Amino acid sequence: MFSFYSLFPIWERLKITYFYIMISKQSIDKIFSTIRVEEIVGEYVQLKRAGANYKGLSPFHDEKTPSFVVSPSKQIWKDFSTGKGGTAISFLMEIENFTYPEALRHAAKKYGIEIEEDQQDFSEEARHAQTEKDQLYKIHEVANSYFQDILWDSEEGKNIGLSYFKERELSDAIIKKFQLGYSPEKRNAFTEYALEKGYSKEILEKSGLSIFPENTPAGVDRFRERVIFPIHSFSGRVLGFGARILKNNVKTAKYLNSPETEIYHKSNVLYGLNQSKQAISRKNVCLLVEGYMDVISLHLSGIENVVASSGTSLTTEQIKLIKRLTENVTILFDGDNAGIKASFRSIDMLLTEGMNIRVLLFPEGDDPDSFSRKHPQEYVENFIENEATDFIDFKAEILLKEAGNDPIKKAEAIRNIVKSVSFVQNALKKEVYLKEVSTKFGLSEQSLFNELDVQKQMTQNQHQQVSQQKEAQKAVKLEVVPDKPMAETDSVQFNIHHQENKLIDTMLMFGDMVLQRKNEKQEPYEVTVIEEILHHFEEEQYEFQIETNKKIIENIREGIENDELRSGNFFITLMDEDITLKVADALIMPDELSDWTTRNIFPPKIGDHVASEVEANILIHKYYYIHFMIRKLTASLEDCRDSDQDTYFDCIRKIMMLNEFSKQIIEKIGWSPVTKSPIKF
Repeated sequence: MFSFYSLFPIWERLKITYFYIMISKQSIDKIFSTIRVEEIVGEYVQLKRAGANYKGLSPFHDEKTPSFVVSPSKQIWKDFSTGKGGTAISFLMEIENFTYPEALRHAAKKYGIEIEEDQQDFSEEARHAQTEKDQLYKIHEVANSYFQDILWDSEEGKNIGLSYFKERELSDAIIKKFQLGYSPEKRNAFTEYALEKGYSKEILEKSGLSIFPENTPAGVDRFRERVIFPIHSFSGRVLGFGARILKNNVKTAKYLNSPETEIYHKSNVLYGLNQSKQAISRKNVCLLVEGYMDVISLHLSGIENVVASSGTSLTTEQIKLIKRLTENVTILFDGDNAGIKASFRSIDMLLTEGMNIRVLLFPEGDDPDSFSRKHPQEYVENFIENEATDFIDFKAEILLKEAGNDPIKKAEAIRNIVKSVSFVQNALKKEVYLKEVSTKFGLSEQSLFNELDVQKQMTQNQHQQVSQQKEAQKAVKLEVVPDKPMAETDSVQFNIHHQENKLIDTMLMFGDMVLQRKNEKQEPYEVTVIEEILHHFEEEQYEFQIETNKKIIENIREGIENDELRSGNFFITLMDEDITLKVADALIMPDELSDWTTRNIFPPKIGDHVASEVEANILIHKYYYIHFMIRKLTASLEDCRDSDQDTYFDCIRKIMMLNEFSKQIIEKIGWSPVTKSPIKF
C-alpha cells in the first residue's frame, strides 16, 4: 500500500519526531545494550536455529525457502530476498513503520527500561510538522485512554459498561489486558474532549472517531453509548475500535467498527494478535475464532493462542500475520453457525498459503465464549485437541450430509474436497491427503489424481487469464527506454564501485584485526586492517564514489582522532538506515543461510586469509582506480587539444604514467593474459 509517510528517509522521520521529544543518549545506549535482536524479530518471524544463527521466512516478501537470517552474536538481521537488514531497532522501524524514537520506546517497554526524555512544548510548529499518520496514531491513543477512564472512573461507565463486562464474567485483569472501555451517552462527549485537547475536526473526522454532519457543527461521537474493544497492531499500537451497543430496543447495528483509515485496514488486522502472539509461537498453533468476546473469554480461561477475524472474511494478509508465528491453524466454529459452508473459501486460502488446518465444531448452542465459561481450562484444551478434525473430514461431514443419497451431489461434494486438496502447495502433503480421500470414500487413487489434474488445469487457466489481463495493462503503459546503450566504460565504473565496497566491508568486519607486515627494509611492524586500508585511500587521495562509504570513512577518521577504532559494532547503533543496511550486508554473508556442518561440510571460515586478501584487494582497487582516472583524463583530451596545448600534453604524460603503473600492478598481483582478469587469491 502506498504511503507518503513511507517515502521519508528514517532520518527525516527522526527529525519530525524530535520537534517534540528527545531521548537521552544514555537511554539509547542502555536500550541497545539490553535488547536482543532474536527476541524482537522472533515476535514477528518464526525463527529456527541454523548453526550459530537463526533463519526464517521473510516478513517483507512472499517466499517458500527461508532467506531471512538473524545473528545473535552480531545482533543484526539480514533479509536476502529484499536486501534489507540492520539492528533490532531498524527492524521495528521497517515492519511497523515506527519513527526512531517510537521504535526505541517500544523496545524499552518490552524490556522494562525506563528512558530519560526531554519533553518539550507541543508547539504549533511541532504539531504542523507531524505527518497525518502520526496524528492518527496519537488521536487513537488519546481515545483509548479516554474510553478506559470513562469505564473505570465515571458513574455512567461503571454502571453500564463495567457492569456489562462483569455480567460476562470478565475479571478486572482481563478487562485491563484488552484495554476495554466505554463511550458515554452524550452525543459528542469524546469529540468535545479531543477538540479541547487541540486536535482538529479534520483529524477527528479522518480517524473515524467523530462525525461532523452539516447541521451538527459540534460533531457526533461515532461510538457513543457503547462498550469499546480497541483493535491493536501486531506491536500493540491502537489502530481502530470495535464497539457494541448494549440496548436491545435500538434499531442499529449491534457491533460498529472504525472505518478504513490510513492506519486501519481491517483486512490487515487480527483482533487479539498483540496479546496472543507469544502463546501462538510457543504452542505452535493458532486458534481462529470469529468475535472479540470469543478471544477474550478464551484468554480468561487461560487459553491465549487465539485470534479473531472480527466478522470479516479471512484475507491473505491476515493469514500471513499468523504464518509469521506458526503454520498450524485450528478454526473454531459455533455449533449452529449458519456461515460454516461459506468458510470453505477461508480453508482454501489457508491451504494456498501452506498452512496446516484443523476444524472444530462446538456442540449446538455453544460458541467459544460460552463453552470456555462453562468448563475449566484443561477440559476446553482437551476438547479442542481431541475433537478438532482435518479439513477433509470437516468438509466431508458438511457436504455429504447435505448430499444425502443423491449420487450426483455426492460426486460434487468429493470434487469440492479434491479442489481444496489442489490448493495444498507441498507435493507430499497433497499425495497423503488424496490417499486419505481415497480410503474415506472407497475411490481409486487414480481417479482422484485425474480429478486433481482437472482442478489444477482450471486453476492454471484462471491464473493465465489474470496474467494476460495484467500484461495487457502493462502494454498500454509507456516504457522508459535508456537514452544510450550501456557504454563499455561502465564496466570500469562498476569495478571501482565493487572494489570500493569490498574494502569498506573488510573494514567493517575486521577493522580492529592486527596484521603482521614488513616494510621495504624487511623490518616487521604491526598495523590494523582499518589503518592499512585507510592509508591506501589517503595515499591515492581517493574520491569516494558511494556516499554511504564516504560517511563511514568520515566516522572512522573521527574515531582515529579520538584513539578509537570504529568497525561494524560501532556503526550498527548509528541513526542512518543506509549505514545500518551496509553493516548488515558486510557482517552477514549469503552462505550463512545454510548450516553446512549438518552435512559434514566445513568450508573455510570468513577471515582466515584477511592479511593476504586486504593486500590483494588494495592492489586491485589501485588498478581499477588508475583506469578510472585514465578514462577521466582521456575524456578531457578533446576539450584541450586545440585550446591548451600544455594541458593536452600534460594529460598525455599522465595517461602514459598511469598505464605504466597499471602494468606494474598486473605484474605484482599476477594477471592472466588470456582472461584479462586477476588471479584469485
